[in-house]
Amino acid sequence: MADHSTTTRTRTGSPKPGRYLLRLVVTTYLFLLVAWPLYLVGRNAFADGFVDLTAILTDPDVTHALRLTVVIAVVAVVINTVFGVGISILLVRYQFPGKRLLNAMLDMPLSVSPIVVGLALVLVYGGREGWFGPTLESTGLQIIFAVPGMVLATVFVALPLVIREVVPVLEELGDDQEQAARSLGANALQTFRRITLPSIKWGVIYGVVLSLARSLGEFGAVKVVSGNVLGQTRTATLVVEEKYLNFDKGGAYATAFLLALVAVASIIVVSALRPKEDR
Repeated sequence: MADHSTTTRTRTGSPKPGRYLLRLVVTTYLFLLVAWPLYLVGRNAFADGFVDLTAILTDPDVTHALRLTVVIAVVAVVINTVFGVGISILLVRYQFPGKRLLNAMLDMPLSVSPIVVGLALVLVYGGREGWFGPTLESTGLQIIFAVPGMVLATVFVALPLVIREVVPVLEELGDDQEQAARSLGANALQTFRRITLPSIKWGVIYGVVLSLARSLGEFGAVKVVSGNVLGQTRTATLVVEEKYLNFDKGGAYATAFLLALVAVASIIVVSALRPKEDR
């Protein structure tokens, strides 16, 4: 019996060398792939102190690009959050023809190149050759090479992030509490506001943070549909490319550092504020 207990403690309490090796491999992989490149961006951004950071923050064109990036990201996050929660409830709580097809289509933005997304938007909404281009031009509404097209591109690439965070939470919760609320006379809005939303709030928050980080860093699709006009449709990611190609590496690193800082800080803050019992 003693030998059996010792063997059991060894199996369950002391990690095997293989586990240590696996942890080392995973940690090294993440360090080289994520942490080290981000560290190098930060180090190069402050290679000359705050000179490069001050320069971009006092440049009107760069500050306009930063503001435009934030506006586009916030609008895209709001759209994706509203429709993401609605689509998540539709997928989990209801059965309908074409549900599997819809579920598969939601992963398309993760598998299609952003450049292809931008080109597709141009073919649909762009100018005289786009499907809706002539109609939109006749009404005076410009989508491509303007902010609306940039918002559409950003919404597309970040579409699945809220949904893929909320759907597993809804599946795990089940609908017992929602059915109980409806049996007590609560309507759909009251059930969502008092039962569903509080239960999925951390899934929604994580989806919002991921969607925000993705929206801030979008490059390919936005570059195709923006026109990259200085002071009008140039975003922060396009500023990074422009400065790097023009050998202003300090400005490129400083701008990239600001984008990375916002994304990383958002994830860290949410992880720190989330109650331990909800993790």
